[in-house]
Amino acid sequence: MPKQPSHETEPALSLQLSVDRTSPVPLYFQLSQQLEAAIERGALTPGTLLGNEIELAGRLGLSRPTVRQAIQSLVDKGLLVRRRGVGTQVVHSQVKRPLELSSLYDDLEAAGQRPATVVLNNAVEPASAAVAAALGVAEGSEVRVVERLRYAHGEPMARLRNHLPAGLLDCDTAALESTGLYRIMRAAGITLHSARQSVGARAADAAEAELLGEETGAPLLTMERTTFDDTGRAVEFGSHLYRASRYAFEFQLLVRS
Repeated sequence: MPKQPSHETEPALSLQLSVDRTSPVPLYFQLSQQLEAAIERGALTPGTLLGNEIELAGRLGLSRPTVRQAIQSLVDKGLLVRRRGVGTQVVHSQVKRPLELSSLYDDLEAAGQRPATVVLNNAVEPASAAVAAALGVAEGSEVRVVERLRYAHGEPMARLRNHLPAGLLDCDTAALESTGLYRIMRAAGITLHSARQSVGARAADAAEAELLGEETGAPLLTMERTTFDDTGRAVEFGSHLYRASRYAFEFQLLVRS
């Protein structure tokens, strides 16, 4: 027998959605913000169908173009995707990471993003001038390089490249694929104290685009971080790439008195 439609296929219709017509905020934006919040808190999980635009418009007393504009804004953000013959589907929530001394693995796990890791490289190599300067070692001296591809919900999120002083700790590949680097460092008795970090952006080259599932030239967020232990020793230099369509850094700004 054909499968009967269920309420689960249209979860947006069960959400507590409303719009304020007296507000200066456009109606489509009010709706898109509520849908985005539902995706962020997990009420609309990756893979679920958003639902029928006509029914959603009728329920809220909105025009279909207004609902379509709200949905399109989330498609543009990469939170929804329109699939022919399937409908509008939730892809994932964008990872919003606070700028603090934490690992991507821990942040993804805390956000319920189901992190996974593939180790691309785990070897000892001579330190370049930039790596040597960051770690405070002689250029050409041996350092360990660990390169990983980090996934969330089965989708590539970031390429992580870390350089560590040689002999700092045992970087077992299996352990690197099962947990975060900072957890391994803490388990080895290394106390992470502070870091110096810079954030930027650039376009993906062909190799990076293929690795991260983006188009060549797509925007990538860049982050470089040198981490110090409680003795002031540099214990890690990270050079990471993040998909701008899936990832954002959050800042908390205070007024200087």
